[in-house]
Amino acid sequence: MSFPITPVEGLIAGALAMGFLIAGLFFLKFWRRTGDRLFLAFAAAFGLLAVGNALPVLLGTPHEERGGIYLFRLAAFVLIIVAVLAKNLRRGER
Repeated sequence: MSFPITPVEGLIAGALAMGFLIAGLFFLKFWRRTGDRLFLAFAAAFGLLAVGNALPVLLGTPHEERGGIYLFRLAAFVLIIVAVLAKNLRRGER
């Protein structure tokens, strides 16, 4: 049985997506200022998290069929982990 997305779920998903986008814009601003690729990776990861929160509402995806949307979250967290590891490995080379 699939349940439609309620207006409250849409509101919360939209607020979360907006928050993720704002955080991504802050990291993008820091990247432009410093040129550090870690900030660029965080901006991209927060963009992916925003897309992952907005897509179920925009597509009207039922709860049971949202498995593929979690790949956006997985990609965001993998991107953060890889960026942090790369930053630490570069620091260790100096």
